[in-house]
Amino acid sequence: MKTIEWRHFVFFVIALTFFSFISANARSQDHKFVVVLDAGHGGNDPGNIGNGFKEKDIALKIVLMVGKELEKNPNIEVIYTREKDVFVDLFVRGKIANKANADLFVSVHCNAHGSSAHGTETFVLGTHRNQTNFEVAKKENSVIFLEDDYEKNYQGFDPNSPESVMSILLSQEEYLDQSILLASLIEKNFSGGLKRKSRGVKQAGFIVLHQTVMPSVLIETGFLTYKSEGTYLNSRKGQSEMSQAIVSAVLQYKNSLNSNIDYSLEDFGDEVTMSDNPNDVVFKVQIAASSKSIDTEPYNFKGLNGISMYKEGNLYKYFYGQTSSYEATKTMIQEAKSKGFSSSFVVPFKAGKKITLSEALKTTAN
Repeated sequence: MKTIEWRHFVFFVIALTFFSFISANARSQDHKFVVVLDAGHGGNDPGNIGNGFKEKDIALKIVLMVGKELEKNPNIEVIYTREKDVFVDLFVRGKIANKANADLFVSVHCNAHGSSAHGTETFVLGTHRNQTNFEVAKKENSVIFLEDDYEKNYQGFDPNSPESVMSILLSQEEYLDQSILLASLIEKNFSGGLKRKSRGVKQAGFIVLHQTVMPSVLIETGFLTYKSEGTYLNSRKGQSEMSQAIVSAVLQYKNSLNSNIDYSLEDFGDEVTMSDNPNDVVFKVQIAASSKSIDTEPYNFKGLNGISMYKEGNLYKYFYGQTSSYEATKTMIQEAKSKGFSSSFVVPFKAGKKITLSEALKTTAN
């Protein structure tokens, strides 16, 4: 009798373990890659209306097409900040993404300018600014004036102040590499597959990106003020092609994560040179990343000297210069940009480890 009871007990334990394993495995398989899609403007905010085209309508149509395609992948969950013509506060858009614990935030817009400017450009938050990028950000950020209690919700942020914009650029540094990777894939698809004019990946202080705590990009799909480009974006064909390019980039990005390539910059190779004092903060300027190893001689980097490289996963990253003075990095970035490295940004190190820029500035201030 006791033997039978013991066998029943053992069987029960084995069965419980087995079904617990199945349950845990099912839960792990249920975890989905969450993409939040944000159609810019909406409702009483039409965005720009170059040549009579409405930015809010075009952005929404592209976003819905992107979402429809991504939803065909059973491993991807799509969340929209808006699915119809309504106005959504910028800080609410960020809250939607953060609440969903999203893996990506993608905001879609259309550009405008008084000149014959045209082409696509994809923005990320960064640690430097120029006047052109500031003007683009100011235009998109001015939407907050339509919101109730905007001064409270954005803690005194002023879209017209370069200093206010600069103050938010530090917030997404942790996700900057991933954001740049996605932005680069998007622009490559625009220029390569669609043969659209690409104005490249740029950095500016968009408050809608500041509100999110994940890799985030803001896509300017083209200039409505440039007649042929506006006509293309307002067409079903144009919207379908642009959405497919964005979908492809998101899937490429997701696949890169599944291929075990680490873009976190947390571990650095021996190529990262520190100062004699390991407690000193050292600033470097990242200028490029490549899947191929490149000799760090100046002729490979448009004449820039003092290039260092480290390998991270299957990716090689290249840095220009090294200084203990954050002020000196401004000159370094200008030098890098003058050589054509327009997406350069500052990376601080301490004791061989990356730290956030805000931490670095606090340390050097002390």
